[in-house]
Amino acid sequence: MKEIKAYVHSNRVAAVIAALKGASAWGDDARGRLHNLTLYVVKGSLTPLHEAERRYSIELGDEVVNEYKLELHCNDEDVDEFVKIIAAAAHTGQAGAGWIYVMDVGYAQAIV
Repeated sequence: MKEIKAYVHSNRVAAVIAALKGASAWGDDARGRLHNLTLYVVKGSLTPLHEAERRYSIELGDEVVNEYKLELHCNDEDVDEFVKIIAAAAHTGQAGAGWIYVMDVGYAQAIV
């Protein structure tokens, strides 16, 4: 099992989610879906796409951008498809527009 973490601009997150749900690897509960997607709103240092994205954090004393962190846990064989989908749907054409990381999950237990 793998964990994919992606940091994407807020204006791209809906497209990323829609693209993931349309993927053949997404599946459904009837076919034994073996992945989990979680979203967090975070403050980060992505390159702003426009001036409206620029924020100043009093707590941090620096400029930040509101972005989304996606955590997707999935089977090893689905990683390449999901990473390609995230990269394509989150694409903005700007350098520093996001990051995708893939890590091994040592153990996972479903709660039923």
